[in-house]
Parts: sequence; structure tokens; C-alpha cells
Amino acid sequence: MEDSDAVGADLHLDLAAARGRNELVEALHDSIRTGRLPAGTRLPSSRSLAKDLGIARNTVADAYGQLVAEGWLTARQGSGTVVANRVNTPATAVPALPEARNFRYDLMPGSPDVSTFPRGEWLAAARKALLAAPNEAFGLGDPRGRIELRRVLADYLARARGVRADPERILICSGYVQALSLLSEAIKSLGGTTMAVEEFGYDLHRDVIRARGLEAVAVPVDELGAETSKLTGQGVLLTPAHQMPTGVPLAPERRTAAVEWARESGAVLIEDDYDGEFRYDRQAVGALQALDPERVVYTGTASKSLAPGLRLAWMVLPQRLIEAVVAAKRTADFQTATLDQLVLAEFIASGHYDRHVRRSRLHYRRRRDRLVELLAVRAPNVEVAGISAGLHVLLDVPGDAEDMVARAARQGLGLASLSTYHFNPTPATRQAVIVGYGTPPDHAYPGALDLLCQVLGV
Repeated sequence: MEDSDAVGADLHLDLAAARGRNELVEALHDSIRTGRLPAGTRLPSSRSLAKDLGIARNTVADAYGQLVAEGWLTARQGSGTVVANRVNTPATAVPALPEARNFRYDLMPGSPDVSTFPRGEWLAAARKALLAAPNEAFGLGDPRGRIELRRVLADYLARARGVRADPERILICSGYVQALSLLSEAIKSLGGTTMAVEEFGYDLHRDVIRARGLEAVAVPVDELGAETSKLTGQGVLLTPAHQMPTGVPLAPERRTAAVEWARESGAVLIEDDYDGEFRYDRQAVGALQALDPERVVYTGTASKSLAPGLRLAWMVLPQRLIEAVVAAKRTADFQTATLDQLVLAEFIASGHYDRHVRRSRLHYRRRRDRLVELLAVRAPNVEVAGISAGLHVLLDVPGDAEDMVARAARQGLGLASLSTYHFNPTPATRQAVIVGYGTPPDHAYPGALDLLCQVLGV
């Protein structure tokens, strides 16, 4: 049977020194009017609230009775006392946030099809991980993350991506943005002033670098990837397996050149392997980190392979960076959510992760094939690039790409232009549109492709 003293919301009420019925009525009035007690909130019993406030139970009962009579509260046998639904009760003021664009069809790059998230397998892993978790897992632990996850990641990354990983060098982060933030802070703490980035990439990443006190400078990108002859700074952020968003892999000779430059300069290369699992028409490009684990930080994330909302990422660190990055993690959030780490560890160890990646790879390859085949028929004047991997393609379009993106938005289709990813866009920037074929759920994909062809003018 439910303990009546344990029922109802905890209340913070500002009472005057007199602490009588009138003061209690006014405090409850104020809490309801300002929205601190929204409609439907179940209040504690009169005995429980009286005990919490240190006043007589009759005082609380009388105050409740008055508020019921005035229509502020409702009381039903067996349901307790509840804040009434008053139409004219003002809502709590909330600061306005930037309005999110809601497209009828979303072909924006950067996200997987979240409707395919393996809920059943994840739930099974969560149950098993929770039951097996030691008591100490629920306390504060190693800022690098749970050893269970670091061990299975070391095995997985070595097997699937060719990473030279040691669990002691792996640090679990609350998403990739945090990983980049921690690395930027560590490089700054070691005397760094500059971080080079590919001229095409996420502006958020550049913002993170600048927010940590480093200057962001651009490295040109061509058909062979980043021009490694123009590397500079104490850190360099690269997407060597699949340049974001042009889609080209870093050429073998440039991979070697980048590592040699880092050895000579003492700089750190940060490898962003954001979609390393998704390769379709060619052999997977192995991790750059394998060429020199002491000069390359490998970073990966579950955002593309599972879902962005998990906020789980990881990095494999050179020995010389471990202390500085761990120190940055301590002052950021100390550690990433433990239970999420344990569930992912079980999900990988049980084989669910490999099976999900294989299913997803087939799923996205079929989507890519459908897109390419349709464009060949309905938009033969559009050149398609970057199709061998990832979750997006690049379309070189006739005319102004920005105008095309704006026209698509007016028709309810979300697209992105290449210029929005450029470090310093100019009129000479390549006129291209980025199509993220991973984002829409299956039922929306045919309509999205049809509208895309219409926007392309065919």
C-alpha cells in the first residue's frame, strides 16, 4: 500500500515569519500564478506538508480548503489535492530559442535515419548491463570512462578500423563536440595557439576551436583531400577517410605526408572518423592513426552509426596528451554518463553493434543507389560526387546553389549548399548542393527524391 506521506510533489514555499494560514495561501497562490506549480501537479498530503513546513496540520488543511473553494485546487477522494486547470493561468516565461527549421522532407546532411535505431537490442543490452553493473559504477569514476567500454572499443576499433588502441589511452566523451573541445583546450594548455582545419567542414567545429582560445586557419582541399603541403599550427583537424562534405578520401601520399609533417613540427593531427563504418564501392580506408599513434588522435562517434541523441564519442590519445585531456575532461563534466557507457559496451560485446552496422550499411547503400539512378534519369545535367561512402552525396549544379537551396526550403525540402561549409565562402566557391540521403525515414524517402528532382529543374 502506498505511503500517503510519500505522495505528491516536493514544494518550496516562501513563508513569512508568522507561517499562518494566510501566509500559506498566498505562497501557494504565487506558486500557481507564476507557473511553478503547473496544472495537474499533485500536492503533498496536509500531514506531509505540515511536517515539511513545521506548522500545524489544520493550518495546511484550512489553506487547501480555501484554495479549493476559490478554484485554484481540486480535491477528490482517493486522488488527493491537485492544482486545477485554470485557462487564464499565465505560463512561465521561457526565453525564446532560435526557431528550428521543420521541413516536410529533410535531405540535410549529417544525420542517420534515426527511425532505424535498434530499440529492442538496445533495451536488451540495457537490461543486461544494468543487472551486471557493480555498485561502484553508480558513483564517480575514472574521467576517461568505464573500463568495460574502453576495452570493447579497443578491440572493435582495432578490428574494424585498424586503430592501434590501448584501453588506457581511450577517453569517452559526451559527443564529438566535447571531444574536439577537450582536445582544443589541451593543445592550448600545452602552448598551442593555432588549429588548422580543412577549408570545407562544420562551422560549429571552427566555433568550438575558437571558443577554446585557438585561432582557426584553413587548409585548402582538392580532389585528393586536404593539401598537406599547406599544413600549419600546433593541431590539425582532418577527415581523412571521407572529407566532410566533399566526400574525397585523403590520398595515400598525402596521408604519409601529413604524418611526416606532424613528426617534424611536433603538431597533433586529429582524425575525425565520423562515418568510418559506411563504405560501399571500395575497400574501407583504414585509420590514419595507425601510421603513428603518437602523432594522431583518433576520434569516433556513435552519432552516425546509432543516433546523435546518444551523445557518445571516443578518442584514442597519444601518451603525451593523456594528462592534459583528462584534466580538461575533469573540469568539463568529470565523466560521461556511466549507464550509457555500460549499455554501449554490452551492445558492442554482444555483437549487436556489428549486426546493426551491417544492416545500416546495406540500408544506406540501397538509398544511395536509388538516388544516383533517379538522378541519372531525371537530372542528367547534374554531376554526382562523393558517392562511395558516407550518408551524403555532392551534386554539382548549374546555376546558383544558394538560390536552389532557398527555393527548396520554400517547397519544404531541406538541402545544404557547399558554400555553407566553406571556411570563407566567395562567389568563386564551387556551386554544389549536399544531399543527405541518410536522414529521412523510409516512408518519406520517395517523396523527398521526387521533390529534389523538381527543385533541380527536371
